[in-house]
Amino acid sequence: MSTAPEAVVSFDSVSKVYGTGAGTVCALDEVSVVVPRGGFTAVMGPSGSGKSTFMNIAAGLDDPSSGEVLVAGQAMHLLDDRARTLIRRERVGFVFQSFNLVPTLDVRENVLLPFELAGRRLATEEAERIDHLLDVLGLAERLAHRPAELSGGQQQRVAIARALAPRPAVVLADEPTGNLDTRSSREVLGLLRAAAREYGQTIVMVSHDPVAASYADRVLVLADGRLAGDHEAMSPQQIADLLIGFEEGVA
Repeated sequence: MSTAPEAVVSFDSVSKVYGTGAGTVCALDEVSVVVPRGGFTAVMGPSGSGKSTFMNIAAGLDDPSSGEVLVAGQAMHLLDDRARTLIRRERVGFVFQSFNLVPTLDVRENVLLPFELAGRRLATEEAERIDHLLDVLGLAERLAHRPAELSGGQQQRVAIARALAPRPAVVLADEPTGNLDTRSSREVLGLLRAAAREYGQTIVMVSHDPVAASYADRVLVLADGRLAGDHEAMSPQQIADLLIGFEEGVA
């Protein structure tokens, strides 16, 4: 398979089948997608469309039944558990709906956790860049606070800072605004968009929210495990209409 040099995540005819016989479920069906460096891609679709399976396979948390998956140039499905762990630690950042911060660590310690886990000491340039990142994210005054002392929006900013700090090849965001109020959601989405546009960070976000997906510069639509749409930036109403069409089976 030939993958363009700028590709950060690549699916080539990827299928994922669960179960056997009458209980067989095809969660992904011959999906081929290339996510280039520096893009903000939203993955949408009706319930049961394969969004979670897509994200799990992209993260190397699950294997395809067939096809090939490359992340940062590495064939994830061919790696053993140790090698996958290293790739996830060094090349993939994660942002979850539930924040997943360590409650006993303060803001700065949570952000630096990937470096601690990797046994890496920060170079001066890295420390300065992370300080700048924390300032841009509005966390400079909160560095000594623990998660319980922060609002939901602030906690998600910490999670984003932690994901961006090691400069991963890709950040996988799974419903990152699911637990946030409207204002905090828009701030977080704006930060993700800025990370892609201003810093060249590659973001892949699963979301059911048309407003959230409208912040992306590309919208992938899954339906019944198949890639049913690949669109440039769309308005919330356009995305909502598209999804309703799939729900009604007329798109």
